[in-house]
Amino acid sequence: MAVLMIFHMFAAIALPAYGDAFIGVNIGTDATNMPSPTEVVALLKAQGIQHVRLYDADRAMLRTLANTGIRVIVSVPNDQILGIGQSNATAANWVARNVIAHVPATNITAIAVGSEVLTSLPNAAPVLVSALKFIQAALVAANLDQQIKVSTPHSSSVILDSFPPSQAFFNKTWDPVMVPLLNFLQSTGSYLMLNVYPYYDYMQTNGVVPLDYALFRPLPPNKEAIDSNTLLHYTNVFDAIVDAAYFAMSYLKFTNIPILVTESGWPSKGDSSEPDATVDNANTYNSNLIRHVLNNSGTPKQPGIAVSTYIYELYNEDLRSGPVSENNWGLFYANGAPVYTLHLTNSGTVFANDTTNQTFCVAKSNADTKMLQAALDWACGPGKVDCSPLLQGQPCYEPNSVASHATYAINAYYQQMAKSAGTCDFKGVASVTTTNPSHGSCIFPGSGGKNVTSVNGTALAPSTNSTNSGCLTQYYNGGFFTSSVILTLILSVVVL
Repeated sequence: MAVLMIFHMFAAIALPAYGDAFIGVNIGTDATNMPSPTEVVALLKAQGIQHVRLYDADRAMLRTLANTGIRVIVSVPNDQILGIGQSNATAANWVARNVIAHVPATNITAIAVGSEVLTSLPNAAPVLVSALKFIQAALVAANLDQQIKVSTPHSSSVILDSFPPSQAFFNKTWDPVMVPLLNFLQSTGSYLMLNVYPYYDYMQTNGVVPLDYALFRPLPPNKEAIDSNTLLHYTNVFDAIVDAAYFAMSYLKFTNIPILVTESGWPSKGDSSEPDATVDNANTYNSNLIRHVLNNSGTPKQPGIAVSTYIYELYNEDLRSGPVSENNWGLFYANGAPVYTLHLTNSGTVFANDTTNQTFCVAKSNADTKMLQAALDWACGPGKVDCSPLLQGQPCYEPNSVASHATYAINAYYQQMAKSAGTCDFKGVASVTTTNPSHGSCIFPGSGGKNVTSVNGTALAPSTNSTNSGCLTQYYNGGFFTSSVILTLILSVVVL
């Protein structure tokens, strides 16, 4: 849990099929205590994530992403498609408000018009292509059409008879939409956006699809799936689905449209009907997916052609309805703690700068000062943290503020408790980060992957559910501890 992955992505040109593949992440926001845009971007930077997809065009998020270089896909929500698809002026206003107002400072590279419209909002299907064309026209008018592509993500369920891939075709019900859509993508140099979920293919086949095949685990040659028409060998479900999309486009006479996988992932938790939604399987799938995409091997049908992919998703979204798995697709919890440790060995230089064990607990930027004071008092008292570096004249005295001193103390407690669950909360004023808060000669516990020694005892940091703060009757004024606090510190050191 304490080991984080680092996303050092390859740079990618506008048409990903013709450059190196990259890994991005989707950022959903249906979460309790959703981090602020500043906290989200801090996590992206700490992880080296250079490609993100938003499910809207949130102004605060786009402003915070400005001047970071992070490449952004913004989205037209499904409930706005009907209006945009029926009015060129509405489309132009949307682009002016959500794109032109933010570029070039924010590096917007694509607009996703809706999400799985054909399968989730079929009444909007008749105007979907019009919506794309109106958005494109607004980009052309603003001279942004070369740097920003327009497309719409599809569920892979629009592809029928997907194995063997060579027999795949799009649901003919949607031909009146798919043919003009593919014409649009081809004429504008855009890509087919596809959501690929081997988890669902595995679940829906009741064991016909082997789990190892869905998780990218190595298969013996006699277990590989073979397309009897092409004799191509498939070692994983992901490649088979992507190639099914290529073949389905070929069936409609489109052979030069690249594919961008806008969603793929595996849930880390499920209910009783989802026994394979586990931390281990989620870890295995996403770790193998990252390696597979970044090795630029392409697919059996299109070897060497990049299939850049956005992992679903950055955070667990606990407010989503549906089965338990719907709340557990994230790589991180909302407080910034990783859900699991990605296994990214042998992934080349892309993940060379691993930050093993380097996570820290820090005060949230908007935390109430009184709550931080309580957290500071608790950590330096019942929490048994050595707060002597915060005394005047010591390395961590400056900056002399409650927020700074509280960050040191709560992080020391977090490290002291081996970063276990629930030790970085302090009634909601703290969150986990991968950014080292050390400064100058003030070296925070946990820096360089070194943890302080755990203490005996069962004291837990005050959590959101605590009935009292656990705060000592101590006072901390401008960085000076009263003599009683100093005495407490001295006694704590002696006892420990």
